[in-house]
Amino acid sequence: MAATIDLKGKVAFIAGVADSTGYGWAIAKALANAGATIIIGTWPPVLKIFQMGLRKGNFEEDSILDDGSKMEIEKIYPLDAVFDCPEDVPDEIKNNKRYAGLDGYTIEEVAKAIEADYGKIDIVVHSLANGPEVTKPLLETSRKGYLAASSASAYSAVSLLQKMGPVMNEGGSFLSLTYIASEKVIPGYGGGMSSAKAQLESDTRTLAYEAGRKYGLRVNTISAGPLKSRAAAAIGKEPGQKTFIEYIIDYSKANAPLAQDLYSDDVGNAALFLNSPLGRTVTGVTLYVDNGLHAMGMALDSKSVEGIVGE
Repeated sequence: MAATIDLKGKVAFIAGVADSTGYGWAIAKALANAGATIIIGTWPPVLKIFQMGLRKGNFEEDSILDDGSKMEIEKIYPLDAVFDCPEDVPDEIKNNKRYAGLDGYTIEEVAKAIEADYGKIDIVVHSLANGPEVTKPLLETSRKGYLAASSASAYSAVSLLQKMGPVMNEGGSFLSLTYIASEKVIPGYGGGMSSAKAQLESDTRTLAYEAGRKYGLRVNTISAGPLKSRAAAAIGKEPGQKTFIEYIIDYSKANAPLAQDLYSDDVGNAALFLNSPLGRTVTGVTLYVDNGLHAMGMALDSKSVEGIVGE
């Protein structure tokens, strides 16, 4: 009998969704396909734009589920994951016009709001990262930029699980997204972001133990291959040149064991498995969803290896 995934009655919180182009949206859609209730956390400066896009129907086509119905985002919470509690928010942020009219966007406050709205939930997805100096080589990265990348991209996952763990049902799942730069050199992915992803993967293993014993939760991360999301397309964008992500996509197709496109739905489906009862014994894992690129130790398209590499 074929295994089916039924998440009806489960509530999934996806942190870090602001459009339909990234992996966060794809994960939300895969979970919605299985019947989960979808709630989302969105960075305050882009919250109004995202909400306006939803109202205008900009994401209608990307919201269609397998049965022809439309994914419903039941609630959107403003979330700035670099702030753990209200006391952490500086005046410059409180008075910033992009945060005007918003409050309750720290991790602690969002966790409390979710508990008030839903009681205990079942799935938390950390789909956010930021490195203000990502285009700088590590040798040129400032302490401030390095720590900012770590704060937004790695510690935010620790804090999110700290605050959300107590409001998650036993047997629940926490999932994050990482990148191969955590363990291999990827020129152009700088500003301390490679270090932040290495932290995230190491923390995944430690948190799998701690949250497993304390709350009965599973903790995993997906090392996703390159996708031309809006956020990724902004890295290293120069007039008249390909973006960083376009170069990486071309490299992947030329050198990965599976020479095929990677779609956001591929990551969504892997996330569905990890967040479902089918993955009940899987925790502390970095799951590669990258057409196998992580396994390669040689660039097949390098001129230096012509003659020894077969098709």
